[in-house]
Amino acid sequence: MEVLEAIRRRRSVRSYLETPVPDDLLYQLLEAARLAPSAANIQPWHFIIVKDKEKRAKIANCCSYGRFLVESPIVIVGCGDEKASPRWYAIDTSIALENLIIAATGLGLGTCWIGSFDEGKLASLLQLPRNLRVIALVSVGYSRERKDLGARLLHAIRPRKRLDEIVSLETYGKAMQWNLSTTLSPKEGSIN
Repeated sequence: MEVLEAIRRRRSVRSYLETPVPDDLLYQLLEAARLAPSAANIQPWHFIIVKDKEKRAKIANCCSYGRFLVESPIVIVGCGDEKASPRWYAIDTSIALENLIIAATGLGLGTCWIGSFDEGKLASLLQLPRNLRVIALVSVGYSRERKDLGARLLHAIRPRKRLDEIVSLETYGKAMQWNLSTTLSPKEGSIN
């Protein structure tokens, strides 16, 4: 799958099949994260892979909106090393996690970024050293096909913004004039 197609297809998946994720796919996801850019190439990230169902249930209890973590076969806890990169650990780890999420979509896996959690409880549960901060959790697995009416309604009420709403040329408010090739129309070029 092309990169832009993976970005277009990426959705937050909150219902998973019990099918395990093969280690070779998990390896590819983590390799995508490992290859992310970071300030001064410090790579201040560490990823904790949680497959155990009981531990996933405990993690779900640390999250405001994470009940589905119990059914996702894998939860990846993305941690940033605050000591190694005090200014950039959170941003660098977030970039690595986004690489992982796009790679997962390209490989046919579903994911969901979880950013609402009790960091102290997670740190204790995962026995994190003091320098590691939990940045986000990502559920990973094969999407269970179901009609998520809430998500459909949300996207109908609040669709993706158009590029002309979020892009300025040189200064704020100056519209970008696109010089697109004949093979790409503005509608095709936009990411919905």
